[in-house]
Amino acid sequence: MSSEPKMSAKQQLAAIGLDIGGTKIAAGVVLWSSGEILNRRVIPTNPTRGGEPVLSDTLDLSKQLYDWAQLEGIQVAGIGAGVPEFVDTEGNVTSSCTIHWRDVPVQQRLSEIAPTVVESDVRAAALAEATFGAGKQSHLFVYVTVGTGISYCLVQDGHPFTGANGNAITLASSPLSTVCTHCGAKLHPVLEEFASGPAIAKRFAQAVGKVSENGDSTEGGAERVFAAASNGSKLAAEILTSAGEALGVSVAFLVNVLDPEIIIVGGGLGMAGGLYWDTFQRSCREHIFADNSRQVPIVSAKLGIDAGIVGAAAAVFAKQQTQKTHFAHEKN
Repeated sequence: MSSEPKMSAKQQLAAIGLDIGGTKIAAGVVLWSSGEILNRRVIPTNPTRGGEPVLSDTLDLSKQLYDWAQLEGIQVAGIGAGVPEFVDTEGNVTSSCTIHWRDVPVQQRLSEIAPTVVESDVRAAALAEATFGAGKQSHLFVYVTVGTGISYCLVQDGHPFTGANGNAITLASSPLSTVCTHCGAKLHPVLEEFASGPAIAKRFAQAVGKVSENGDSTEGGAERVFAAASNGSKLAAEILTSAGEALGVSVAFLVNVLDPEIIIVGGGLGMAGGLYWDTFQRSCREHIFADNSRQVPIVSAKLGIDAGIVGAAAAVFAKQQTQKTHFAHEKN
């Protein structure tokens, strides 16, 4: 991630990065000079246990990484945690869509180990791309993540935009107006229920009649649908095409409103390529209004699955740099 010559880890400043998802918590010690991840760890999240057990596991993992860094002589500037929830501008988790941490003092508890920054996972990933990835040379870009969920972040001059309440990440919660391919009925799903990985898997399962009693069968995930489309399934191709079209319309709206230099797409599904990606790009360009915006570059995230860990750690350095700048201004 860096062209600079490597230095001994003992000469480096680092931060602990935590990428906390609904399935797993990925973590590591991230070197600030290069974005390199040391001592990578992954543990299951199991969010159905409740917020406190997940927090306890997160604290244990953070302490293990902190102790390891101390033994290695690495200076730990702090802990960054990216979470799949709304996070306000003070680092408070304000939703419990995936992990029950709303009103739980996550930042305060982690700060007992080291200074901590809690951030929305999509803003953390966007910051990683701004610092080390595909957005490094861009003044203004939009980062979109597509996987289990769909969300976005606007980044200007290396700074992720939070909005007044930290909620400027919501791309996939507004109703779409679309027509069912098979029955012609008008549908009003939200984007995440139509074009995300689980949504694609569920739509395919429903169409082929392999849905469990609770209606949640997504066996094989979106990968099953991609494979079926590659093997000539017209049904799978229709589902991927409609999902890509819907995503393209939504991202085009962002381009029309925000006028970015580049669109960076991350997340497992966003980087999958193939029919979904091709349809998404075509749909996006078709729905961009201004002629001179229609050829905006649409690229895959450079950091891939590392973006969450690296971005969470980068949030620590970004906050500390902001504090230093404010202190310098006050001093002058």
